[in-house]
Amino acid sequence: MGGSSSAAAGSGGGATASAGPASAVSSVSSPAPESVAPVAPGSAGEVTLVTHDSFNMNKKLIADFEKQSGVKLTVLAQGDAGAMTNKLVLTKDNPLGDVVFGIDNTFASRALDADVLQPYASAAAANGADKYAIDDSNRLTAVDYGDVCVNVDHTWFTNKKLAEPKSYDDLTKPEYKDLLVVQSPATSSPGLAFLLGTMSAKGSDGWQDYWRQLKANGVKVDAGWEDAYTVDFTGGSETGTRPLVVSYASSPPSTVKDGKATTGALLNTCFRQVEYTGVLAGAKNPDGAKKVVDFLLSKEFQQALPEQMYVYPVTAGVQLPAEWAKFAPVADKPATVDPQQIAENRQAWIGEWSDLMGQ
Repeated sequence: MGGSSSAAAGSGGGATASAGPASAVSSVSSPAPESVAPVAPGSAGEVTLVTHDSFNMNKKLIADFEKQSGVKLTVLAQGDAGAMTNKLVLTKDNPLGDVVFGIDNTFASRALDADVLQPYASAAAANGADKYAIDDSNRLTAVDYGDVCVNVDHTWFTNKKLAEPKSYDDLTKPEYKDLLVVQSPATSSPGLAFLLGTMSAKGSDGWQDYWRQLKANGVKVDAGWEDAYTVDFTGGSETGTRPLVVSYASSPPSTVKDGKATTGALLNTCFRQVEYTGVLAGAKNPDGAKKVVDFLLSKEFQQALPEQMYVYPVTAGVQLPAEWAKFAPVADKPATVDPQQIAENRQAWIGEWSDLMGQ
């Protein structure tokens, strides 16, 4: 989730993907095979998809879409989902592209309030995406969802003969000092999701003290998911030093070896994150952008999401990989915060957190 986040996601931060909303970063689209005819006059033309660094998709699937639709797709990665959303707001008078993927429910209000999107109601949204609708004018359409949770490196804890933490409270205990890495809610979608999860768990009067305890216990704060998971997390990097990281409940399948996942998610620490797509206001090619939105909701794209970006598809009836049932269960009761409440308080909450953490 951007990463979508998307992470392994995700969307995010992502994811997604990456072990976050995704396992790889694509900054431009893959060139279409030579057999694909060039876009003819009057067809869909060139479309730029703005997304987070965790965007990843099967090259053949994109090439097939380009051939069938007449769209020449360029993928423009713009950092974590939070950073991407901020860039869209700052460049709204001269948009970076035509369509966006990876704005999630923690940053959606920022994009909507800034009017960086235009309405488009895809017919495919009726297959499940409409369940996650947050905008009456259809400026954002859900594509995938995932749970942002603390991930644990099973191998590290086994080797150290140390019991794994199970809850938010455990993370503040002395035996887990200097073991947790999180992302800043000011710059990261999963970082904000984790902050919101702690607020939901500890309440409006208790989350500040909880973060003071985390700070005293040596929590490390990175700017985004990529640094936290692929650099600092022992389960995502051979040189990592932290066996606990904020990532996604869908990240562990990316670490399966010999039929076992080397990492797992603490399902009592999850916040439900939903990633959206939308046509950008001022898009040079709004018709082509709409085709991309439809593509993101297509059965083929939705079915590829779990293995490509480690997130759950929103379309009903999409078959998931068999190993997900064992290694990537969703949280039974993930924390949620009303999007309108996030819109009204996000900046104040982030400011308070930043002051508290010295960020």
